[in-house]
Amino acid sequence: MRLKAPMERVRLIVNGDDFGISEEVNHGIVRAFREGVLTSCSLMVGGAAFEHAVRLAAKNEGLAVGLHVVTVQGRSVLPHQEIPSIVDGERNFSNDPVTAGIKYYFSRKARCEIEKELAAQFEKFASTGLDLSHIDSHLHMHVHPVVFGCLLRLGAEYGARRMRVPEDDLRMSLIFERRQWLKQTAERAVFKVLCRSMRKKLRVAGFVFADRVHGHFMSGRMSEDYFIHVLDHLGGGANEVYFHPAAYEEGVSLDPHERQCLREFNILVSTKVKEKLHRPSIKLTTYKGLQANR
Repeated sequence: MRLKAPMERVRLIVNGDDFGISEEVNHGIVRAFREGVLTSCSLMVGGAAFEHAVRLAAKNEGLAVGLHVVTVQGRSVLPHQEIPSIVDGERNFSNDPVTAGIKYYFSRKARCEIEKELAAQFEKFASTGLDLSHIDSHLHMHVHPVVFGCLLRLGAEYGARRMRVPEDDLRMSLIFERRQWLKQTAERAVFKVLCRSMRKKLRVAGFVFADRVHGHFMSGRMSEDYFIHVLDHLGGGANEVYFHPAAYEEGVSLDPHERQCLREFNILVSTKVKEKLHRPSIKLTTYKGLQANR
């Protein structure tokens, strides 16, 4: 009689983005790690609560911390005087990813400045003494060829050959809901081309990345039902699901974005989700865990 081959365990990274942007986000990420299913996070080194995030990370051994590179909708590490064509006097990047992306691609000056800024972000992360888990970016701007090329070099230089390839599963999203199918289909077409190129270059450079990354198509709308749906349909190999959690004091008035961040925190500490992840077929891990299992 032929024995059945053992079922391959799905490896799953559960990541919290925007670590360092505010103390509420920092607390949400750390509590989701301690009390829930979160395994890693991504640090914004130019965030207003950067130092607070570093202190919390140092106290929570086992929480993997990556670099959440910021090139739009955030503040630079370098002063305006050093990178005047890509940030304003308050060190703010453009809020428009399309405009910023065009400038980074076609302006030689902007390319030089973004390279300097990215190097400064890696150096600031290194100054924390934290172990660099992986590399990703705010609004997935690292799919941009210029930004990606810089990160490929810097990742190797700083010993972090691990990067998010943010190509979401369109079919899985459309099975769950079809409300934004046209927008999602258009985004999928663009990201498919860019991510295919990323994977090819990452393999050549010896980088590690998850086979699938979930969250892009439900950004700002993540729900417990959707996370359960993803967990029920995970493909084999390595997967990442990313969230934007935050924890707030009771009775505080929240805007729509903050309410969604609180909702995502509650998903990560949900009893239903924790029970789902007790299945032997799923192994919670980090990007460094993926590398160890190559």
